[in-house]
Amino acid sequence: MLTISRTLHDHIVAHARADHPDEACGMVAGPEGTGRPERFIPMLNAARSPTFYEFDSGDLLKLYRDLDDRDEEPVIVYHSHTATEAYPSRTDVTYANEPGAHYVLVSTADTDGLGDFQFRSYRIVDGVITEEEVEVVEG
Repeated sequence: MLTISRTLHDHIVAHARADHPDEACGMVAGPEGTGRPERFIPMLNAARSPTFYEFDSGDLLKLYRDLDDRDEEPVIVYHSHTATEAYPSRTDVTYANEPGAHYVLVSTADTDGLGDFQFRSYRIVDGVITEEEVEVVEG
């Protein structure tokens, strides 16, 4: 299960909406070994595409150095889908290289008739996708 604060949830959704119609992407870091998402890190989609996201390799290198300096790790890796449901694509699975991370997808398309976005979380390990519950907590 992913437990995330309302503030972090809202930051991720706002980033997805702000970058629409292109896919948004980023991470939420937390203290190493805790699994607690704490620090919101929006990234630039270097692909600038409505159907694909790509972290800039230079930005990603800086980010991992910063995480190392802060004794943090990626707890959430997120991106948005702009025209499809919030479910990992084959490309998303291929790029999922953080086995301990929660992979959050936000769809900015109303694909299920339940509202203007979906927020879903998955574990992706060795190509296997497992959806998990999301608990949004206040504070």
